[in-house]
Amino acid sequence: MKKKHSLLLLAFAFCISSGNAQLKTSTECPPIFIDLLDGTVNKLHPESPWGEIYTKFPCFSEAIEEPAATGCAGVFLKDKGLNFYTYRDYIEITDKYSGTMNPPIMGTDHNNLLRLFGLPQIKDLAWDAFQTRYGVMVAFFGKDGKVNRIIISNKNVQTLRPCD
Repeated sequence: MKKKHSLLLLAFAFCISSGNAQLKTSTECPPIFIDLLDGTVNKLHPESPWGEIYTKFPCFSEAIEEPAATGCAGVFLKDKGLNFYTYRDYIEITDKYSGTMNPPIMGTDHNNLLRLFGLPQIKDLAWDAFQTRYGVMVAFFGKDGKVNRIIISNKNVQTLRPCD
């Protein structure tokens, strides 16, 4: 009788422990490819919906649903140097980005940008804005004159409103 009772207790414990098990999704990031000529990140455009980005990049560090009080909703992969501002339709790439980029302009200087993209539509000391077939690409420069941040958007220079 004691054997039956022990066996029953063991079976019951097994059922309880497996009942608490959950399916967990992977938070591993897929390889990231930025195409500056096409204005995409892993085939996602700046105007891609929040849910599609959220699903494609489960490794996000923060996700703010639309509408947000600041208007700066999006899916943010800050540790990867990549931020999708879905409400304002632009993608920001910072100097923390270490994935593949075509053309690879992070860390390059003004002259290389001119060779690749032509004359900027608007020029400032800290940034150059280039008209592209998908909208605009803005390259920001550090004190050393090298690109340290990039914005790609389907907007034009006059309607792009980056978040602070």
